[in-house]
Amino acid sequence: MTVHSTNGKQVRVKLKGINKVRKRLANGTVVTHYYAWRGKGAPKLEGVPGSPEFIASYEAAHRQRYTGHDGTLQAILNAYQHSPYFKEKAPRTQIDYIKHIRRIETEFGTFPIVALSDRRARGEFLRWRDRLATASRRQADYTLSVLALILAWAFDRGDAPANPLERPSKTYRATRVDRIWNEDDLEAFRKVAPAHLCLALELALWTGQRQGDLLRLTWAAYDGQRIRLRQSKTGRRVSIPVAQPLRALLEVAKAQRKGLTILTNSRGAPWTSDGFRTSWGKVKLDLGGLTFHDLRGTAVTRLAQAGCSIPEIASITGHALKEAESILDSHYLSRDSGLADLAISKLEKHASGTSFANQTANHALRVCGRSDES
Repeated sequence: MTVHSTNGKQVRVKLKGINKVRKRLANGTVVTHYYAWRGKGAPKLEGVPGSPEFIASYEAAHRQRYTGHDGTLQAILNAYQHSPYFKEKAPRTQIDYIKHIRRIETEFGTFPIVALSDRRARGEFLRWRDRLATASRRQADYTLSVLALILAWAFDRGDAPANPLERPSKTYRATRVDRIWNEDDLEAFRKVAPAHLCLALELALWTGQRQGDLLRLTWAAYDGQRIRLRQSKTGRRVSIPVAQPLRALLEVAKAQRKGLTILTNSRGAPWTSDGFRTSWGKVKLDLGGLTFHDLRGTAVTRLAQAGCSIPEIASITGHALKEAESILDSHYLSRDSGLADLAISKLEKHASGTSFANQTANHALRVCGRSDES
C-alpha cells in the first residue's frame, strides 16, 4: 500500500506485485531497489514509494508489459492472461497455467508472430517439448498443451496468422486402469489414518468428487439426505444422494463440527490444498502409489461394478457422458473379475427360464454327448 499527495490530499493506492530487493554496497550501506514485478527483465521503479514519480513508473512498466512486445509471441501471452477466457478459469487452473506460461515466455517470448505461419514453427515447438520431456514427459505435454490452447485462442481472434500446434502429439500416455483402491487398500488406510482423514477418504469414495471441491464443501451443502455442490473445474452442479455408511459418518462429524467446512484439519480449521496433501502424505502406508485422486476413479469403478449405467455414474461424478464413457474405457475401469461376474450374473438372470436358456442347455448336452461317444 502506498500513499501519495494530490491537490493536498492523501490518496491511498494499492500497487500489486512490487518486488523489493535490498542490496549491500561496497561501503556497507544498504539500499533498497523496487521493481515492477518479480522475475528476470522486470523494470526498476523510479523515485521513492508513494511519490508520483514512483507510481508513474509503475504504471508505465505495466502498460509496456501488457501492451508492448508488438509482433512477438509475448504480446499474445500477455493478452491471453488478461482475457475473460483466462480469468473465468478456476484459481487453481490459473496458477497452473501461469507456471507453464512462464516457461513458454523464457523460450519463445521473442518469437515473431508472423513466423507462426511458417511450416517449420511446429517442429520448433515440438522439439522444445521433447527437450522438456527428458525431465518430465507429463509436464512437457502440459506445457505444450497450454501453448497450443493460447495459440488457438489467438488464431480464433485473428491475432495470429496460424496455429501450428493444432492437435499436437503427446509423449506421455497416462493410464489409471490399475490405480484403483481395493477393499484391502481401503481397510489398511482406515486402520492407521486419523479420523479427519478417514472422513475425507469416505467422502471421496462415496461421491467421486475432486479434492478441491471436497475441501471447500460446507455443511450448508449437506441437508441430511443429499450433498449439493458446483464443481469448480467444470461449473457443473451435482446433487448426490448420501449413502447410509457416509451419512452415519457425516452425522457424527456434524455433531462435533467446529467450522463451516465438512473437512477440517486436526485443529478443526479448514484445509488448504497444500496442508491436506502434506497430512495425507504423512500416513505411512504402502499403497503401491495410490493417491487421493485415485479415489475418484475408484468411485467410478465401484459404481460400474454395482451395475450403474454411464448416465447414472455421470450424474454422481459430474462427468460429461462422453467423458465418463472414455474414462471407463481407457483410464479408470479395471477389467477385474467382479465386473465379469456381474455381467454373467445379469445374462443368467435375463436368460433364466426362457426358451433361449433351454435350447442352449440342450445343445450343450448334445454336443458333450457326441464328444463322449467319439
